[in-house]
Amino acid sequence: MPEHFMHEWPPGSPEYEARRENVVLAARLMMNAVFTAPVTGGMGTLETHLVYGQKELDQIARKMEELAFENPKNKVWKNMFKLEAAMVREETDAIVFVGNFRAANDPLDVPCGKCGGVPRCWVYDKRYLRSGRIDLLESRPGTLINGPLCVHRVQALGIAVSSAVHMAFKLFVDCRPMMSVGIAGQKLGYCPNSSIVVGLPVSARSKNPYVDVRPDYHVLTQWQMVSNLRRFYYLFRMASLGDYRQNDPIPVRPPTPPEIGRKGKTTTDQPDEEE
Repeated sequence: MPEHFMHEWPPGSPEYEARRENVVLAARLMMNAVFTAPVTGGMGTLETHLVYGQKELDQIARKMEELAFENPKNKVWKNMFKLEAAMVREETDAIVFVGNFRAANDPLDVPCGKCGGVPRCWVYDKRYLRSGRIDLLESRPGTLINGPLCVHRVQALGIAVSSAVHMAFKLFVDCRPMMSVGIAGQKLGYCPNSSIVVGLPVSARSKNPYVDVRPDYHVLTQWQMVSNLRRFYYLFRMASLGDYRQNDPIPVRPPTPPEIGRKGKTTTDQPDEEE
């Protein structure tokens, strides 16, 4: 009879991979939820990209660690990229990238002026529009996101991300939108036509890896905790027991207590003398 057994430990086992395959299936349904979300103007503005290989996830995590030092004076920025990179490498099963390819080069024809940005913005440079357009070839961004971006297009992206997260909630998988993951994915070429990308890491484990994490999570991850435990246990054994070939690690069982006889005396006692 066919069986389907899943487990989250040890990593790499067939039971572990069966669980990850289900997460990938949930991520594909999240991609459908992106396209069914309402968009401003009633035209297609979104694209999605699904990544779930361990090699690809590690590549994204390394890129996030590089971007952590793009703005070293901003501690919030630095810590965000470092901690969330560990989440991608250690705990994430798949990533859904959602991008909007009309946010920069095809803004909605509404002269609202909301896309001008602010001076010294650490997200994207302030640029002035001309007839509602911006020459992306002449503009050279000095920040991580090439802006300004049409607010209405970005709003449509936010609605689509919310739709995907709601689908994850419906399918009982853990998910959290992350700007750091989206920027790293955009730098690596995911959602290549989009000017702004949001990353949605997806996981299915006993604990949600994207909330309630320790401050030094990138230092003491799951694998590093296991390595430290093995190292300390090895030192403890060498200090207390010595060479394993000369010491039996199995403790000696204590002797069993003697049984109680009929008159409350043990069976090892001498029999009563006849009167």
